[in-house]
Amino acid sequence: MDAVALALASAALFGAMPVAVRFALVPPLVPAAVGALLMQVGTFTVLCVAAAIQGGVTLDGLVPFLIAGAIAPGLSNLFITIGIREAGSSRASVAFGMAPLFAVTMAVLVFDERPGVVVLLGALLIVCGGVALALEPERPRHVRRLGIAFALVGAALFALRDNLVRDESLETEVPSMTAGAAMLASSLVVTSCVVLVRRNRVVWPARVVGRWLLPGAFVGFSYVALFEAFYRATVSVVAPIVATESLFGVVFSALLLQRTELVGRRVVLGAALVVTGGALIAAFR
Repeated sequence: MDAVALALASAALFGAMPVAVRFALVPPLVPAAVGALLMQVGTFTVLCVAAAIQGGVTLDGLVPFLIAGAIAPGLSNLFITIGIREAGSSRASVAFGMAPLFAVTMAVLVFDERPGVVVLLGALLIVCGGVALALEPERPRHVRRLGIAFALVGAALFALRDNLVRDESLETEVPSMTAGAAMLASSLVVTSCVVLVRRNRVVWPARVVGRWLLPGAFVGFSYVALFEAFYRATVSVVAPIVATESLFGVVFSALLLQRTELVGRRVVLGAALVVTGGALIAAFR
């Protein structure tokens, strides 16, 4: 029961992130890349504290986590942040909830996996969810297809990271929170490089930092809850519950941003199909 509660908490916290990012983006006080950097600082801080509490911090065996972190959340977080800016929190949540579909596709095409019937059914449901979102008859003015495309790229990067780690069959004695902090450290380096290349000015007034640290903290505590859930139960129990994060994103958007997000039946249907498909893939892959 503890694992179920922790998995639900992880999903809810990650689902709250897009809404918090949407609030941080309006008005646009900093470029999206700077916002992503500030958000990752918040996540990194939470995981560093968690690693210190957990103990066993080590530098041995961190290279795979550093590589994985550069891909996601390093590069992926940039695309997701821009996706939320261009498409809104609810539709971006549905879009990057399609990561399991990308993961299965990569596993089949690149890593020669042979998914079962239930996994293929899950993939089909995710596709149907995407179609429902794409055929939405009326969208708010701020929603742009480009934003959904950016969110999909972010989801694909998450899927790539997961497949790389899975293919390596990573067996490590590195404590979970230390691994998480290493991934965030790597992602901070990647995002900092993007900010430098773009010559974005990093500003630190409290009203800016506070807006972006909040979604970062949501992600950090989501990771903590996720790691603790996996410690208490199997992947087949935890992963399908965590897959509901997209549905939480849509619900929070409807409750807190209804005037701008205009969450209709088509968005809810798309989210439900994506979540169901993701849960099936997580449970039976």
